[in-house]
Amino acid sequence: MKRICVFCGSSAGSRPDYCACAEELGAELARRNIGLVYGGGNVGLMGAIADAVLRAGGEAIGVIPEHLMTREIGHNRLTKLHVVRSMHERKALMADLADAFIALPGGFGTLEEFFEILTWSQLGLHAKPCGVVNVLGYYSPLLAMLDHAVEQRFLKSQNRALVLARDSPFELLEAFEEWRPVHFEKWLDRSTQ
Repeated sequence: MKRICVFCGSSAGSRPDYCACAEELGAELARRNIGLVYGGGNVGLMGAIADAVLRAGGEAIGVIPEHLMTREIGHNRLTKLHVVRSMHERKALMADLADAFIALPGGFGTLEEFFEILTWSQLGLHAKPCGVVNVLGYYSPLLAMLDHAVEQRFLKSQNRALVLARDSPFELLEAFEEWRPVHFEKWLDRSTQ
């Protein structure tokens, strides 16, 4: 893996552990010589992970739409900052630049970006690992919801398995190293409709 895209909040959240996790992930990416691709902001968890990567001598690439440059306060010390016209361009470029995807704690934007890239994996549009760092159990309710979707037959267990979840950045990156793409012959079974 050359680069990993990290989706995370432009807020620091309510607990210092969230920023600490972002900083830990940034330092670990740099230590492994893996570049960061992220949303380009310099505030919240976004700023924390980018600053940690840069402090450790790593590569940090931001992708931010023009309309968010002032709102998210674009990071001006990155290795490279791509300013694009729309959220659609942002997500497409982030996907092209990355070999894997991680969600740290965040809100609507983080969830939307992670689930879109996860859906692309389900549809076979890419074969790259996707995971969440479940720091302080932040993603436990979401993971339970995905398990519920499997139980209710809205999600296949093979597709549920596309979401790797670990409690620390180190554990998730180790899981990524061991991950192998799974090919599904059929993601939709009409016989159960």
